[in-house]
Amino acid sequence: MSMLNPRGRVLPFSEKERTEEETETLESSLLQLIEDNRRSSLQLREKTERSRKEAIRHAARTADLLVKAVNGGVEECFVNEKRIEAEIRSLAVTVARFGKQTDQWLAATHAVNSAVKEIGDFENWMKTMEFDCKKITAAIRNIHEDH
Repeated sequence: MSMLNPRGRVLPFSEKERTEEETETLESSLLQLIEDNRRSSLQLREKTERSRKEAIRHAARTADLLVKAVNGGVEECFVNEKRIEAEIRSLAVTVARFGKQTDQWLAATHAVNSAVKEIGDFENWMKTMEFDCKKITAAIRNIHEDH
């Protein structure tokens, strides 16, 4: 049986054996290359998958940290808001108490002013009465001296 070489000529038997060996070697080399490529592709795919999972894990951790950071500020604002509201209620109670106390002081001051006014009125009345009594006494003396 003769074998055609790539140029189309018939090769002798010894060259046929060499060509078959070369073909087998070439075929096994190609199979080895395909297997190596498949293995490296599989390793690359596994490495890519690990990297993707790690990136997702890191992204989730980063998102959690960002949420905690934002929520921490929001929580602090919420706590401060509650403190401010409690302080406002406390101040409203204090203002109401001071308002009542001021009303009481105004009422007491008004009462004192009225009493002082009444004392002033009484003093004026007494002076008027004293003046009238002196006039009456002077008139009675004048009458008594004239009779």
